[in-house]
Amino acid sequence: MKTLVIVRHAKSSWDDPSCSDFERTLNKRGERDAPYMAQITREKGIKADLIISSPANRALTTAKYFAKEQGIVDSNISQKELIYNSGFSEILRLLKKTDNSYNTVMLFGHNPDITHLTSYLSGNSFDNIPTCGVTCIDFKKVDKWADIDDQNGTMRFYIYPRKYFSK
Repeated sequence: MKTLVIVRHAKSSWDDPSCSDFERTLNKRGERDAPYMAQITREKGIKADLIISSPANRALTTAKYFAKEQGIVDSNISQKELIYNSGFSEILRLLKKTDNSYNTVMLFGHNPDITHLTSYLSGNSFDNIPTCGVTCIDFKKVDKWADIDDQNGTMRFYIYPRKYFSK
């Protein structure tokens, strides 16, 4: 069985207009949500074998919170530029090339690609995965990442910060 955990980056700051989109940091809510959602994900029994993240600051920072909760050192986060803005089909191609020795992969990225990828692989229709939203998809009869597709994924859970916080 293969398990894919898809995480949209936590809430980012728009306070500095001179900061590029790629370099935007997390805002206070993002700094609160990321470690909390990382803890909830671990409590749900997720132990990642591999973390793959967009190198954009807000996604990578979110990934680092989850890595810390998982006991994974930052240097073991695989950064892939194509997650930043290449479309969900490119991200899917990347996932299909994942080494089969990894059974649980966490992927950190951006909308709309995260929402489209989750909808496609889970068989559920999502309009918008919110910031720091986490989806977990199990591929129960899949032994090779190359075989994941829209026909064999089952949603294990979908969580997001507003389930736990009012704002």
